[in-house]
Amino acid sequence: MPRPAARVLALLEILQSGGTRTTADLAAQLGVDQRTVRRYVAHLVDLDVPVESVRGPHGGYRLMPGYRMPPLMLTDEEALAVLLGLVAGHRAGLVTTSAAAAESAVAKLRRVLPKPLAARLGALLETTDFTAPARPATTPETEVLLRLADAARGRRPVEIGYTGRDARRGERTVHPYGIVAHSGRWYLTGADSVSGEVRTFRLDRIGHVAPRDGTFEVPTGFDPAAHVLAGIAGTPWRHQVSVRVLGDLDTVRSRLPRGIASLEPVDVSWVRVRIEAERLDWIPGVLTALDAPFVIESPDELRETVRALATRLLDGVGSARLPVTGVRDGEQGEDRQARGDHEQ
Repeated sequence: MPRPAARVLALLEILQSGGTRTTADLAAQLGVDQRTVRRYVAHLVDLDVPVESVRGPHGGYRLMPGYRMPPLMLTDEEALAVLLGLVAGHRAGLVTTSAAAAESAVAKLRRVLPKPLAARLGALLETTDFTAPARPATTPETEVLLRLADAARGRRPVEIGYTGRDARRGERTVHPYGIVAHSGRWYLTGADSVSGEVRTFRLDRIGHVAPRDGTFEVPTGFDPAAHVLAGIAGTPWRHQVSVRVLGDLDTVRSRLPRGIASLEPVDVSWVRVRIEAERLDWIPGVLTALDAPFVIESPDELRETVRALATRLLDGVGSARLPVTGVRDGEQGEDRQARGDHEQ
């Protein structure tokens, strides 16, 4: 439910649209009783907003004729940053509100900007297109996000109601170390009372947040974003992919999309890449982007997927079909990789 302050501002927004509004009409729009509406009107009057009371059968409340909210004093660059931040954030799936709320916020901001600046920014929004498609967002409740952020900053434990991947619901106490936004989703990372480990939780699966007594300390050097990415990469899916790649750890990591893999050195020349995947059809493209010799350790289905792709590529350039190498187990396969006779 919106807080009283938010409803007071909503009341002001309704009155600014013009005309006289009855108490019953205002109560219905705000979702409160008529007594509460009168209290909100008193709050606006205390803030020197000239709300007039109109008596009679068609009476109610209205703003004093000629009253307007003062223009929002932003420079051109500041206004551009705010508007594009709202638009780009929503397209990236990181704005934790509905599309209607984001559009309403943009409209309100444009309404209180000086007219020349509002017109210029309106022209920009109307004529701008994006090459990347809008990312679907899984939107957490705003109150959940704000309560967790407050608890993380104050180092205070919280109880959360959480629905896991298996659809089981339960409650647990968490020490919120940090909040991370990644690929259109929001995550909480922190110590979990149920598992006794540091875990990652999706915010859209958190049903409620309640503060608990006490404080905690975040481990020295803890990186919430790195922990979330490692947790996503290690999430158990249908296929467990293991590939050895010729190269050093930093180079191989730099050529992989963030958050999809865990890496470990095998020896001075090779790095093992592990990926959890529900489907295998996208893995060959990732391996190709590595631009390095590799050996597929598992699963067998990935070998067939890579062979099929290699065959299609060779057929596409009109070459004679050549034997595909670099996907066998054992030393023979590794020797071929070292000579550069490899599959990508």
